[in-house]
Amino acid sequence: MRLTMQGVVPVHLQEAAKTHRSEVWGKAISIESGEYVFVHAPSGTGKSTFIHVLYGLRNDYTGSVQWDNTEIATYNAQSLASLRASKLSIIFQDLRLFPMLTTLENIEIKRQLNNTVNADQAVKWLERLGMGNKLQAEAATLSYGEQQRVAIVRALVQPFCWLLMDEPFSHLDNANRSLATELISEVLKERNAGMILADLDSNNHFRYTQKLMM
Repeated sequence: MRLTMQGVVPVHLQEAAKTHRSEVWGKAISIESGEYVFVHAPSGTGKSTFIHVLYGLRNDYTGSVQWDNTEIATYNAQSLASLRASKLSIIFQDLRLFPMLTTLENIEIKRQLNNTVNADQAVKWLERLGMGNKLQAEAATLSYGEQQRVAIVRALVQPFCWLLMDEPFSHLDNANRSLATELISEVLKERNAGMILADLDSNNHFRYTQKLMM
């Protein structure tokens, strides 16, 4: 599943884009299936907007965004839901867990939609990320770093061709970040999937095939 962008500039960044040198906004970009792409996006350059545009949450931009030659802005609600259920998975910067549900319930509400991963495997992933003793804890009681680990596993339990990540490790220490990147890398390899990670700071968490400055 190929991503192409042509001349995309968010409406709220159009004035800034006239003077800001970006390798993303206003440019022609082609990202092939299975690539690992890092977008270095300093504060205020539109990092979350970029991820939300790719996921079809925003259409307040000029230019063209296409998944496999289909303009995402033309998707109706049903086709967009299908795209997100089978082709695109996402780790939001603000995580978007259900605060009154437990760790396990937050995973199960996604996992049971498709059964791509069985319940035992999902629990093993949580345990690998140090969340085995928090399975019955409500999300609202978890630290932000713990919530990030839940959000990572939630993103992995559905089928996808692309994993979109917006600052996925911002509250993880080195040890937990290493565990998370190892798990994500394994799942990406198993599914021959690609990833696009946007972050404030430059990093080498994965073996990126492209690095772009926003």
